[in-house]
Amino acid sequence: MRNLLIFITKYNAFFLFLIFEISSLIIYIKYNSFQRASVINSANSVTGNLYTRVNGLYDYLSLKEVNDSLSKENARLRDLLKTSFYVDTIAKRKVSDSIYKVQYEYISAKVINNSVNRSYNYITINRGSKEGIGVGMGVICGAGIVGKVVNVSAHFANVQSMLNKDTRFSVMLANNKEIGYIRWADDMDPGKGILMDVTNNAQPRLNEAVITSGYSSLFPAGIMVGRVSNLHPKGGGVSLNMEVNFSVDYGKLQYVNVIDNKFEQEQQGLEAQQKKDD
Repeated sequence: MRNLLIFITKYNAFFLFLIFEISSLIIYIKYNSFQRASVINSANSVTGNLYTRVNGLYDYLSLKEVNDSLSKENARLRDLLKTSFYVDTIAKRKVSDSIYKVQYEYISAKVINNSVNRSYNYITINRGSKEGIGVGMGVICGAGIVGKVVNVSAHFANVQSMLNKDTRFSVMLANNKEIGYIRWADDMDPGKGILMDVTNNAQPRLNEAVITSGYSSLFPAGIMVGRVSNLHPKGGGVSLNMEVNFSVDYGKLQYVNVIDNKFEQEQQGLEAQQKKDD
């Protein structure tokens, strides 16, 4: 306390000057409307900029929650698409409100591990059997198909990516509905696929959309796969190979939706029985 008093006494002239200066500024601003308005506007500008920066920082820190929310909302909206329903025309005669039965449900998940530079690429997601994920389920994102689930634990799952030499999916040309299958074109380029075994009379066009055919139990029809970027006749055969630019940037995947086909076991059981009969 004694040192504080000594300090104030030593610099009393400076403190008196500071007090008088602040007092004069307050009086000057208080009793002059123009200066008062200028000070208020300047203060509001500084405060507004500060609030903007604080809100920007808050928005950045809350991106994870926003992305999680959007992913869940996308899954909910996909559940409402007509492609997620199975038309039960027999039930229409009994209850007019039950024409459509849910065939596909979508489970949102976050990508926690991913590879694109190997010959056999896989993705790990943060959803597992406890959330209803099962082996053999298709996986998509907002831009198109991603792959299929191959391994599941209680809380995680491995997805065999489209960028895998063993991956094959049934697809079709969007315009003329010609069927083929898509595979990864080149393990050095994660952006290209090959559409195989399309009949020669298909007459595909450059930039034509390639979509899922619905022939597989993995995906409903109409999910985007990519666009035709080049045409290559298959030598000596009756079918075409077409180069396709994938619609998904597999190196930037963050959120995906896993497809739960409610009729998958019934379809696969019937097809397995047919194979036995053949």
